[in-house]
Amino acid sequence: MRQKTALITGASGGIGFEIAKLFAKNNYDIIAVARNEEKLEKACAELKAFGGAVHSFSADLSRYDAIEMLKAKVDEAAFAIDALVINAGQGLGGRFIGEPDGTELAKELDLIRLNVDSYVHLSKIFLPEMIKRGSGHVLMTSSISGTTPVPFESVYGATKAFVNSFFWAVRNELKGSGLNMTLLLPGATETNFFKNAGQSDTQVGASQPTKPSEVAARAWYALMSGHEYVYGSDDAEYEGDIMNRMQSEPQKAQRHRLLSEPGSASK
Repeated sequence: MRQKTALITGASGGIGFEIAKLFAKNNYDIIAVARNEEKLEKACAELKAFGGAVHSFSADLSRYDAIEMLKAKVDEAAFAIDALVINAGQGLGGRFIGEPDGTELAKELDLIRLNVDSYVHLSKIFLPEMIKRGSGHVLMTSSISGTTPVPFESVYGATKAFVNSFFWAVRNELKGSGLNMTLLLPGATETNFFKNAGQSDTQVGASQPTKPSEVAARAWYALMSGHEYVYGSDDAEYEGDIMNRMQSEPQKAQRHRLLSEPGSASK
């Protein structure tokens, strides 16, 4: 029997790296994908300690041609993907319209390409072969931000709302295909996400109570036990499944404004 293989994007750090560790510990070979080649190689060196083969493919998934090249490399190596973890993403904080701290259109479009386009593209080219074999695990990382409007993260929140809707629709279409699909919705997690998004001075950026290993453990359990979706923590679950279902869109937007407004960490 061949060794199972998991392809994991955003695997060089944070939640993606912790998920990759769990797959490696559970006898999967790993195809680790990330943009930063140096960080990726370091992560892969750590993953090899858990056994199994680890293959690193550096790719900027905000680019169409990079995704096509990734698929070509996977096909050339004759990998059969048993688990697909679409996890790579980024945030962007700031005013959508405003001077001097308004967000840049170019960065917003790059964000959409990574957080939206790559999810569609990767699903379109990797899922058909899994469906042909009639089995496999698919984990899509979204965010609790996809369940609410998020002022000062307006484009990021919208991309995650897209992922949520896309996941539920595709999952419904593929009922009976043999694929086990789970949606991961982390809340604030102890990674470089908010620093990279320029949100270190916000309440949400300054308070990151959940460790990525905890989020990964919940994701692994949910994926392997057939859960449709899972939050990254109990607090995130309460917010997503209780608060964000009870309140109207304007109410949710105002509540999240207090957390994501620049400078809110010092208020």
